[in-house]
Amino acid sequence: MAFTSPFPALLGRLLALLASLTCAWSSAASAAETAPAKCPPLLQKSFNRLQDDAPQNLCQYAGKVLLVVNTASYCGFTPQYEGLEKLYAQYGGKGLVVLGFPSNDFGEQEPGKSKEIADLCYNTYGVKFPMFEKTVVSGKSANPLFAELAKAGGGSPKWNFYKYLVGRDGKLIDSYSSITKPDSSGLAKDIQKALAQP
Repeated sequence: MAFTSPFPALLGRLLALLASLTCAWSSAASAAETAPAKCPPLLQKSFNRLQDDAPQNLCQYAGKVLLVVNTASYCGFTPQYEGLEKLYAQYGGKGLVVLGFPSNDFGEQEPGKSKEIADLCYNTYGVKFPMFEKTVVSGKSANPLFAELAKAGGGSPKWNFYKYLVGRDGKLIDSYSSITKPDSSGLAKDIQKALAQP
């Protein structure tokens, strides 16, 4: 009776296992390279989109430079929508996202429902940057994002179209009063500097 060694079969199985592990490691490494930026605490929040109430997790903007603005439809500063959209168009490809939060906190200048606000944003000012449902941005009832931005040193909005600039790391860079126009040279320089950061 001829003797058959078990070693070639065992060696074949070991090589197959090694090849499988190598592929798995390579896939994991590749996934790690393409994984989205870690979501900072400031962005670990969800708000409904203005036009359709669909929940939006702010973590989708991790790694971006953000300009967070409380807006209103019937304010002397409402034409700033146009300037904010220009900023978004100019720097969006480099990593800037403008986030708009309609609020009725000041002078009751945002009395409408979501559809009315959305119509004004899109039809009058051509807004394409993300807009969220009407919310409270000041005082004890401020939504969590605005409460954290105020606590981080940006202060609470004093009126409509107050602005917060947030870096790619999810930390507040600076805040700007309502009278700071979107085309202000100081704001533009701050945005450019933030975009240049890794």
